[in-house]
Amino acid sequence: MSKAKTNNGVKRIVDAAMTVLLLCLIAYQVTGEAAHEWLGIAMTVLVIIHQILNRIWYGALFKGKYNPYRALTTILNILLLLSFALTAFCGMSMSGHAVPFLYGMAPVSFVRRMHLSMSHWSFVLMGLHLGLHIPAMTAGLQKKGRIKTILAVIFTGIGGIGLWLFLRNGMPDYLFFRVPFAFLDYEKAGWLIILENLIMLLFPACAGFWLSILCRKAGRTRRSV
Repeated sequence: MSKAKTNNGVKRIVDAAMTVLLLCLIAYQVTGEAAHEWLGIAMTVLVIIHQILNRIWYGALFKGKYNPYRALTTILNILLLLSFALTAFCGMSMSGHAVPFLYGMAPVSFVRRMHLSMSHWSFVLMGLHLGLHIPAMTAGLQKKGRIKTILAVIFTGIGGIGLWLFLRNGMPDYLFFRVPFAFLDYEKAGWLIILENLIMLLFPACAGFWLSILCRKAGRTRRSV
């Protein structure tokens, strides 16, 4: 196996682990405060590992031409990294279990609201990030047009349910600093909370999937003109 294939395999494992951790981190009422903080530390470590694995990508940032797909993925990756960094910084600034010695790095009243917003932006951007890579991961289905169409319709339908849950659970309020605290349901079963979070994640993933297709088509059209 080539080094590039090995690296890509490790990247996918790290991406999968980050996705699982993200679903658990959003489910604060399931994990509790102490586990939430340690999961946050684990996520921070995985983000750092992910950046190391992507060092070649960073080295090529100012090289070559930018088609619509490359421009979109570059902007999204930078925004995702910033949101992760702000989420981690704010979380550590009010830590009482994992890194209590960092408590108070910034005013708690500020970092509490910032952490709430940035964690949910990380959730949305991570979904978009995953969705942008779905066409490449399913490239093997290119010759099976009917199967690919059926899967796209099912995926879009689930994404629509995710949008409904996204709005019902007040996610836009967290994204745009409309509320100072998260309103969590501690009576709901833990498995149902994580399932709903997964379906909500599929909403931005679905959006990223269609954006990827549109950008690739735009790039092909531009080359043919």
